[in-house]
Amino acid sequence: MPDPIPPAPPFSARARWRSIGFAFRGIRTMLVTQHNARIHLVATLVACFLAFALGISRFEWCAVVVAIVAVWTAEALNTALEMLCAVASPEFHPLVERAKDIAAGAVLISALGSVALAILIFGPRIVEAVRGRL
Repeated sequence: MPDPIPPAPPFSARARWRSIGFAFRGIRTMLVTQHNARIHLVATLVACFLAFALGISRFEWCAVVVAIVAVWTAEALNTALEMLCAVASPEFHPLVERAKDIAAGAVLISALGSVALAILIFGPRIVEAVRGRL
């Protein structure tokens, strides 16, 4: 039986740049079409602002970056799955609904984990800053 996946073409720097362009186009599509992606963008900007303003450690920065990447990755995969489901099953199908719910649940799990991390890292510093001003 022949291999269903054809061999990759030879390496090309031009093709890699095009590939990066396609990825940015996907991110733009996600931001334009998904309300929650825009909420994640605001949360990302707030988290980065707080991290700079509160002077978190390098280790804490690593944790914040991993949390941000986890949420964005989950949102991107959820968006891709939703779009594929719309093509594969334009009419309602209960298994498609479940798949979409599960993918949305993955985004929620990563977002809640990120909120917990934000509370652990930023919470004490914010409380300390507020107490210092009272």
